[in-house]
Amino acid sequence: MASSSTQAGSSANGAANSPVTNKASQAAHHAVDAMAEKAAAAEDSLRKTAATSRDNIAQKQEHIKQQLQSSYSKTRQLAEQNPLATAGIAFAAGVLLTSLLRRR
Repeated sequence: MASSSTQAGSSANGAANSPVTNKASQAAHHAVDAMAEKAAAAEDSLRKTAATSRDNIAQKQEHIKQQLQSSYSKTRQLAEQNPLATAGIAFAAGVLLTSLLRRR
């Protein structure tokens, strides 16, 4: 009984040490290493792209914020200079909005 389990163990070890198994194992290791290198390069590229996108979005957000502040201050200045025209525009907008809401 001991000799049959020893033979089975040596048979399994023999298969693990065969040239075909070694070649397949080396090929698998090479494939995994190549895939890991490609994944690392892809991750690095994605991280750089994300950082660049974040910076671009922050710049655009700041630009839009400045434009909104400028538009707000110009509108406020115009309203202060022409209060009657501002009241007329507000009234017209109210009438238009009311008529649109009544149709529904």
